[in-house]
Amino acid sequence: MQLAELMSLRPVPSAGLLVTVTGRCPLHCAHCSTTSTMASPEPDAARLLRFVGSFEATDRPEVLMLTGGEPLLRSDLTAELAGRARAAGTRVALLTGAWFAARGGGNRPGSGPGGPDRAVIPPAVMRAIGRLDHFSVSIDAFHEREVPRARAFSVVRQVLDRGIACSFHVVGDGPRDPYLADVTTDIRRTFGDRVPMLVNSLRPVGRAASWAAARAVPDTDTDPGRVRPCSMAAWPVVAADGTILACCNQHTVDRRPAPAHLTVGHLDGSDWTSVSRRVRSAPALRMIRTVGPGHMTARYGTAAGAGPRPGYCDGCRSLGEHPEVLAAADRLAGGPAGALLDLHVTQRQREAGPVSFVRRHGTAGYEDLVALPGTP
Repeated sequence: MQLAELMSLRPVPSAGLLVTVTGRCPLHCAHCSTTSTMASPEPDAARLLRFVGSFEATDRPEVLMLTGGEPLLRSDLTAELAGRARAAGTRVALLTGAWFAARGGGNRPGSGPGGPDRAVIPPAVMRAIGRLDHFSVSIDAFHEREVPRARAFSVVRQVLDRGIACSFHVVGDGPRDPYLADVTTDIRRTFGDRVPMLVNSLRPVGRAASWAAARAVPDTDTDPGRVRPCSMAAWPVVAADGTILACCNQHTVDRRPAPAHLTVGHLDGSDWTSVSRRVRSAPALRMIRTVGPGHMTARYGTAAGAGPRPGYCDGCRSLGEHPEVLAAADRLAGGPAGALLDLHVTQRQREAGPVSFVRRHGTAGYEDLVALPGTP
């Protein structure tokens, strides 16, 4: 399964599910969009297995994306989740920081076969990787301080040799960052077209919130009420505390209490069918996906707006403060017409393709890298 296919499925409601296997991570990357430590919460394994076990051949997500924290810390659970999902016909992807290839420990220079640049992948981790359809490694200047580039490349090379499609998730300080030019060129030189890349820019979220705000790209849209569909309210996300949300924005995933209009279930008491149905049929979510939260508030809101307007995502999270907007969504998108509009917008985004999707959400100038051919 290639990265371009993952991106093309991203706007399709309930085509995928993101699962936080654990909120924990042993790395200390300063830019991390989470606040992961080794004391962070993680979902109960039995509840995760029960939820993924509710997938059926006729009612399942097309893709299960396992993430964290660092999902491969729970390699046995990762392997079992992947096995249950694939038994129902769901393909499985995973994003890792490759913590096991870091300096020190069993990967000390000269400690493993092949010299200091070869990463030694623990057997339990490799067993979990072997059950995946797609394997992706984070790489950026911050990760490289803990996991050297040569080790990350070694991990990907070994996984490719297992016949599993791979990609890199690359983060930099905007399109002019020389690091991005260097690392993407190095990846192409090393792997050719076999390993696509999703290139993004730093965001002031999680651990980076205390220092990256000045680097954030402001929302300069002069017409906040224009139609701007949101493709992030399509795949449900299981957070570390078991809450299931319709949005993958990290601020939303971390916020408690979670916005009611973006909450679609909980590991306690929900199965895939109920979560998927709410994602696809909730009027507010249909409107967010088709016209966007700014347009909803501008057209249907009645509260006088004093002071600075909220940004796009902040405005979405605060829709619960505007019951008249949610009532309008119920009237307009609660029936067949709302479902048809949602379907139409989804089809338009899929037809535009993965490069167009990344152009909207990634780093300018690097969007074509998401569609490299990859492995067969």
